[in-house]
Amino acid sequence: MTPHFDVAVIGGGIVGLAHAWMAARRKRRVVLLERTAVAEGASVRNFGMVWPIGQPAGELHAVSMRSRDLWLELGGQGAVELESCGSIHLAHRPDELAVHEEFCSLRTHETRLMTPGEVTRATSLANPEGLLGGLWSPTELRVNPRVASARIAKWLAETQGVECHFRTPVVGVDAGQVRASDGREWRADRVIVCSGSDLRTLYPDVFADCGLALCKLQMLKSVAQPVAADAGPVPHLASGLTLRHYTAFRDCPSLTALQARIADESSELDRYGIHVLTSQFPNGEVILGDSHEYGDEIPPFDKTAIDDLILRESKKVFRLDDWTISERWSGIYAKHPELPVFEFATDDGTLIFVGPGGAGMTMSFGLADRAWKHWEGES
Repeated sequence: MTPHFDVAVIGGGIVGLAHAWMAARRKRRVVLLERTAVAEGASVRNFGMVWPIGQPAGELHAVSMRSRDLWLELGGQGAVELESCGSIHLAHRPDELAVHEEFCSLRTHETRLMTPGEVTRATSLANPEGLLGGLWSPTELRVNPRVASARIAKWLAETQGVECHFRTPVVGVDAGQVRASDGREWRADRVIVCSGSDLRTLYPDVFADCGLALCKLQMLKSVAQPVAADAGPVPHLASGLTLRHYTAFRDCPSLTALQARIADESSELDRYGIHVLTSQFPNGEVILGDSHEYGDEIPPFDKTAIDDLILRESKKVFRLDDWTISERWSGIYAKHPELPVFEFATDDGTLIFVGPGGAGMTMSFGLADRAWKHWEGES
């Protein structure tokens, strides 16, 4: 007999986990289906940054803060290890400092300016040479992306009653009937497809027409750096290059001049969408990145030149005792040019929910919470 559930979620990455949790919170009987042994797509190939500072003022920032609250709830429940570390945008150029000042004056996010001395006292990873100051935000969190999805899935199964099936590629969905490659089937009143860039496999026609673009990023990890025994969580750090990447800073008048200066000095950074961030984990390892190649430009091979540019720019603003790189990797995610996430209902009622772009760790829980409130008519 085909098992019947209230909700079937296809995809065990952070977006799928968010929907499974939001359904379970509403006492729904949930089955989660993931094609691999553990989620190994975009959800594990990132910084582990929960990054509200990057979201523009208004609804999207509010969604990111709701997502942050839900992450903290998961941490409090023991589902995942979490660090409340905050972030610092470093200013090594006058136009970067100008954007910091303008952003603070908008009062849309919880931020304050830091002096160079305050920055270097807060973190030894900031390069003090030429440092003009920093923009502090207390809202950012750190999770370990390599294990977070697996631990959340385990917690959902053990405490929330979610039935999880890994190594279960879904090959067909038809009016609530979900079929796996091994012939097993499930029925559900609501089916939610959260398959990320793999949407092009399960729903190629939808993917072709929806406007989603694929983005490839390259990232690196250093060998462990010294960490003081009494040190608290190390803040995430971002360079001035990052100001041109996140839409939160779009209303700062000095941003235009900053963008023009970078394009004039280093057009190769715009070509590969490079801005540099760093995150140090409790074991001392530091993740560095990243780059952005879109659509038809995405090759199957990583570019050494991109890694070299990331390291070149990182060494200008960050300071490591040892720049030996222990790991290099790339990832691909789907991003919509206009929407924070792509939502679509097929003719048979299947709900497609994919493409939070590079903000999946930041936005997924808040976006899923918003979606479920809408679906259920909650205030």
